[in-house]
Amino acid sequence: MLGLGKSGAAASRLALRQGARVTVLDSGAGDAVERSAAELRAEGIACVTGSAALAVPGAFDFAVLSPGIDPAWPIAANLTARGIRALGEVEFALQNTAVPYIAITGTNGKTTTTELTAAILNGAGVRTVPCGNYGVALSSVVVDDVPADVLTVEVSSFQLELIETFHPRVAVWMNFAPDHLDRHPGLEAYRNAKLRIFENQTAEDTAVLNGAEDYPELRARRVTFSAWNSGCDFSYRDGAVFCGEESIIAMAETNLRGLHNAENIMAAVAACRAWGVSFEAMRSTLRSYRPPRHRCELAGIVDGCEFINDSKATNIHAMESALRGMTAPVVLIAGGKDKQLDYTPLKPLIRRQTTHVFTIGEIGGMLASCWAEDSICRRCGSLEEAVQGAYGAAKPGQVVLFAPGTSSFDMFTGYDHRGNVFTQLVQQLTTRP
Repeated sequence: MLGLGKSGAAASRLALRQGARVTVLDSGAGDAVERSAAELRAEGIACVTGSAALAVPGAFDFAVLSPGIDPAWPIAANLTARGIRALGEVEFALQNTAVPYIAITGTNGKTTTTELTAAILNGAGVRTVPCGNYGVALSSVVVDDVPADVLTVEVSSFQLELIETFHPRVAVWMNFAPDHLDRHPGLEAYRNAKLRIFENQTAEDTAVLNGAEDYPELRARRVTFSAWNSGCDFSYRDGAVFCGEESIIAMAETNLRGLHNAENIMAAVAACRAWGVSFEAMRSTLRSYRPPRHRCELAGIVDGCEFINDSKATNIHAMESALRGMTAPVVLIAGGKDKQLDYTPLKPLIRRQTTHVFTIGEIGGMLASCWAEDSICRRCGSLEEAVQGAYGAAKPGQVVLFAPGTSSFDMFTGYDHRGNVFTQLVQQLTTRP
């Protein structure tokens, strides 16, 4: 087992239960690594940590890689170069359960869709648990024998790289955009890794697809959705989500904001419908569901302006989706760590959707200069200054959207910390200065 994180530890326990002799390798060091290793050793699992994990001798039947382990890293390559078969943790877990599964992937939106799909299924009496790249590791669900009629599995490109028999009855493709190019050798390799979600499907299975994108030939039955493109099975019009001519739910009845969240609803509804759940059985959950924190979350309404916290927008595509999804004029707060990304393609969208932009972080100056011709831009020295500026600029009926478009580590410990600070600043707003 490669990696001592939650996925690796859970997979190790699963392998031990299945009768394997297990060795865990982790080249990391420090108290957290050693605590995890001590717990596993107490259960009869061998652990090798630090530099010694990079050159472990011995014969192994196969290796299981945690999602964070790049197959090209020495800790993995030292094994595969010896002809040792490599599996991903998700593949290994699913080879050890008979429970069928729905799988969901995409550059953005997959976590909300995974959570919503699981909520709809459970609400309709179909027992499921969201897992995989979301929440609990899939191996934990399997080793703990969690009661389930179907598993709802979020899968990343990292988890799909090393599949063999992975075969979801329903596979959901949310969208695709450049990301994770620090892990994959190029954009095509990243997309091909994600497309493996459909690899083992048959004509008896369902592929739920974003209707705005192109796909290779698939064997599964296609169901399409789009908030922008016409001619799809699921669509958005007149403020509501439709299946053909049947209205499923009005967005105003839900706690979700933005057209990209309308697409998240469509994808979840399509997946659950493919599993046999009626639209009527879905509606109660659709009305009560609240999205995961920091994903187009309503932080507050002040003087008739909605303040939307989309701190999870850590890449350009997520920022673009949030902007495109707003149906009211936007005052945008953006910026953060410099990831050497090109924001010039967003200029037409900034011109069309925003009245003001307030920028922060390492790329604050660059963004303000990049978009100066397209909106009223101001660079701010802090998030607090940006919130105050946006508050002063916004008019009733407008949206103040916090969609940074990059990571947070120049100013915050993570997107959740960044989003919490934004929400606190919004809650402190009472009257206009």
